[in-house]
Amino acid sequence: MNKLPRLILTRDHIQRGMAPKELASRCRSGALVRVRQGVYVDGGAWRALSPWDQYRVRVSAAAETFIAPTIFARHSAASVWRIPTIGLRHPVHALTLQNDGGRSRAGVLRHYAPPAGLEYVERDGLLVTGRVRTVLDIAAFTPFAEAVVPLDHVLRPDVEQRLPALTKEQLSAGIEGNYSAAARRRILTALDFADPRSGSAGESYSRALMRIAGFQAPELQYAIRDGAGLVGYADYFWGGVRVAGEFDGVEKYVKPEFLLGRTPSQAVVAEKDRENRIRAQGNGVVRWVWSDLMEPARLERKLAAAGVPRRRARSAC
Repeated sequence: MNKLPRLILTRDHIQRGMAPKELASRCRSGALVRVRQGVYVDGGAWRALSPWDQYRVRVSAAAETFIAPTIFARHSAASVWRIPTIGLRHPVHALTLQNDGGRSRAGVLRHYAPPAGLEYVERDGLLVTGRVRTVLDIAAFTPFAEAVVPLDHVLRPDVEQRLPALTKEQLSAGIEGNYSAAARRRILTALDFADPRSGSAGESYSRALMRIAGFQAPELQYAIRDGAGLVGYADYFWGGVRVAGEFDGVEKYVKPEFLLGRTPSQAVVAEKDRENRIRAQGNGVVRWVWSDLMEPARLERKLAAAGVPRRRARSAC
């Protein structure tokens, strides 16, 4: 995650003698962006952020405007933990300890949580639910395909943040007493399907969409070799029809940890050479990108055209 821009608070500038209309003028010019009432950030810095980093800034901005300390949950807590989720326009999620049904105001959706046994931590200056509660809440209240993404992530060690992998046993233990029977079933369905071998949010989401569409489960991170040695690891492989599936996230062509010292154009050429070697072994290759996942019918058509077998009809998950 990029370094987040400093929040510019109206109350601080008024104390320094700057009139509110000056902030409004700078906002109209694009020099500032208003994140929420009373909170701005530098316009250039904001536009350089990814959508998920912009969401993380909105969480911090909300915290600055609350009078009392607030515990953030669901997608908001996930953004602080840097756990990937699906979707770009989530409200800020926070907990309320008063059982009044929850309420939404000024872009903040509050959810009731019984105070007894509620565990939370301070992270980056914010109070958030722990990793277990965070991913279980998302699994309980989002569709199956979206629920799989954060579950897959926490089953792997987070090397960048030096966080250990969670186990399915740890996650299962966090369900009891916190969710309704229906929510429990949703969590367990997603948790049973979750797999730490998925290498990214896009790979996890793809796999879940395949499941819903009724395609046969692929082997994950399948090693492909030729006479020169290891070609690489296919994201997905259907051995019965010899088809390799590849999710092309933008990361592999722009992030230093994937480029390994190469330029983006060199990475594209290397990927094409890798695909040629895979095909030379008698394998088909089907590729897709994020835009295909945003319209799942496109992914379904690509897989079907490549000959990926179905095990059943489309599911309603």
